[in-house]
Amino acid sequence: MIIVTGATGKLGRRTVDRLLERLPADRVGVSVRDPGKARDLADRGVRVRQGSFDDPASLVHAFEGAEQLLLVSLDRTGEECVSGHRTAIDAAVKAGAGRILYTSQMGAAHDSRFQACRDHAQTEDLLRATGLPWTALRNGFYAASALHFLEHARHTGDIALPADGPVAWTGHDDLAEATAAILTGDGRFEGPTPPLTGPAALDFDAVAEVAARATGRPFTRTAVPDDTFREQAVAHGAPAPIADLLVSIFAAAREGEFSAVDPTLAGLIGREPVGFATLLERAWAE
Repeated sequence: MIIVTGATGKLGRRTVDRLLERLPADRVGVSVRDPGKARDLADRGVRVRQGSFDDPASLVHAFEGAEQLLLVSLDRTGEECVSGHRTAIDAAVKAGAGRILYTSQMGAAHDSRFQACRDHAQTEDLLRATGLPWTALRNGFYAASALHFLEHARHTGDIALPADGPVAWTGHDDLAEATAAILTGDGRFEGPTPPLTGPAALDFDAVAEVAARATGRPFTRTAVPDDTFREQAVAHGAPAPIADLLVSIFAAAREGEFSAVDPTLAGLIGREPVGFATLLERAWAE
């Protein structure tokens, strides 16, 4: 049995859908905070169990019988994030999981400028220490984040963000398909994978050109000082730690932490990953 955490989220849900294309439903299980949100999966024959990263016993129960566990990283940062992952990894060991796969990120490193990448590096250390077989999926930076940053510019035509660098923006759908392929044996990795990335790395100057071609409207790119961007984020309601986190993405991009482009994702899904221009066109068409 393959157990997936976070199965009602963007990546977890897509991965479950891809698994169900490859496996009988009784070989797939999910661990979710609110089973009611996974009722349709239960209707399809998926084993749905309640599991909370704040309740270790619930996770042990949810992970029961896991030949493989896909641990989808938490939407938390710092020690709160790593502590939750530690709880889940300990529960997987207690439940007798055969292998743990973890949704890490390209650029995961203890000295990253981006807090989330430091959290991923610490989580990979925890996995290494278990003695179990493990795989860290070094996912490309989610294209959904770029689309979020562009939402205001979509209406104003001005991409006013901190100075950045090339980022290998990558779609959730392609990453879910690759994850399902790895889980079902089409590609097995020990430890960290190569970067699982889209076909190109783009900075926001290049993104402005993509947006202009997609819409037929001009887009400008304005470099906003980090401190100014942080102040603007706080003024719009972002808690200070979140504002700092957002700024750190651009600091890391300037250092090239997300610039790698690798063919591994294409090999796993059997085609070229969807490029950012197509992802933007699809999102803005909706």
